[in-house]
Formats: sequence, C-alpha cells, structure tokens
Amino acid sequence: MRPERITFVLVLALFILSPRASAADEGLITISTRPGVTQSFLLLRPSDKPSASVILFAGGHGRLALSQHEIGWGKTNFLVRNRERFCREALLVAVIDAPSDHPQGLSNFRTTSEHAEDIKHVIAKLKDIANVPAWLVGTSMGTVSAANAAVRLQAGGPDGLVLTSTVTKEARQVTETVNNLRLKDIRVPTLVVHHKQDSCVATPYELARSLMKSLTQVPKKELLTFEGGTPSVLDPCEPMSHHGFLGLDEEVVTAIASWIKQF
Repeated sequence: MRPERITFVLVLALFILSPRASAADEGLITISTRPGVTQSFLLLRPSDKPSASVILFAGGHGRLALSQHEIGWGKTNFLVRNRERFCREALLVAVIDAPSDHPQGLSNFRTTSEHAEDIKHVIAKLKDIANVPAWLVGTSMGTVSAANAAVRLQAGGPDGLVLTSTVTKEARQVTETVNNLRLKDIRVPTLVVHHKQDSCVATPYELARSLMKSLTQVPKKELLTFEGGTPSVLDPCEPMSHHGFLGLDEEVVTAIASWIKQF
C-alpha cells in the first residue's frame, strides 16, 4: 500500500467533508410513527420547486445520530455526503436515521414490517411538504431498507426505487440482503446502480446483474454500470472506495437524478 495513495484519499475525504456554503435549507425533522416511536430525518429543501423527493438510506448500521447541528456518524457515506448534490438537482431530500427504538442501529431490522411502517410515515410527511413523487434511494445496506419498503408498502409506498451498491450476498456481519425480500412484489420503476470494480464481498457486480431478473413486476428497470474513479486503499466495503463511487460522485448523482426526473 503506497503512502501517497493513502494521502490522496485522506485529502479527498477532507475536501468532501470540509464546511462550505450550504446550497439548501437543511434542518432536522422528527415525526411519530409507531406507538411510542419517533423517526428523525435531515430535510433539505431545494431553492426551486422540487420535481420529486428522495429518501436516502445510508449503509452500515444505519444510525446517523442526527441532531440539529451535526451528523454523528456516516458523513462519508455516498448518499449522505452527496445530499446537497441531490438537492441541487431540484429534489426534496430526506436523509433518514434509525428510529428511536433502535438506538444501536438497524441490524436485523431492515427487512421488517415495522421499518417499512416508519418509512410510510416519512413518505406521507414529504408528500405534505411537496406533493411530488417520492423515491427511495439506498446504498449498500441501505438498499435492504429501501427495497423492504418498496416490497411491503403497496399503499402509501414509494413512487420509485433506486438501489446503489446493492447488498446481494451474506458475509461477515451481513445477515440481511435484498434476496431475503419478495422482490417480485416491487411494482414501481427501479434503477440499479453499481460500480463494475466494486470488490466488497457483499456486493459483487455479477449478482447486481442477476438481481435485475428478480424484478419481474416493475414497469421499468435499468442497470447503470460505472467504472473508474478513485480505487480504495482501505476497506473495499467502506464508502471511500469503488463501493462508494469515490471520484464519481457528481456523475453518479446526476445520472440518478436524471433517471428519477423522467417519471
């Protein structure tokens, strides 16, 4: 492992996370969902009228520890670090945290009906704010959450689904994948986005291609494949790698937003 490569990635991470002028009105919203349970999310409002809303699901354990002033965990996550880019695409953006009854994170919860119920309430809240199509966008383990809601919510559910770096294979500390869900029950437009050189053991590119065959009831589907960018010098399952589209942020976000806005 060459020291100059490590230095480059660390500098790039600092650039991504460095404070800059906000392009969006950003604030924390907390709503009641199930009895005694609240769900928090960071809301970003575009300067123009939104053409759609997106709910962003981070990977890992999924507990961002959101507050009015900071994101406690997951700042480098592909979707979290690009939330303003999505907002600049005239999208109303919600970055979702773990619910109040799961303070340790979403392990063994992402495929449950309770998790989908929480998301149903978030979708309804966004529809109150702006009556536009609501899309679920997940990355890595977040794809399990997003797909779970799309499978379970036939009423009050999303208008579309985007899965990036989809978890399709069980691995160490990965006990839930999208294949644990009835993917044939998804009936909304679905975009699958994957890096061809993603070397994370839980997200092999070939299984992302196979995933498309399981989406039998969607009205439109597409696999967008990316190559290049900045290779990982650390953990290939972490966001600062091909798994997190490092070095391709703007290109990938623009492609996702363009696909969403065609509906």
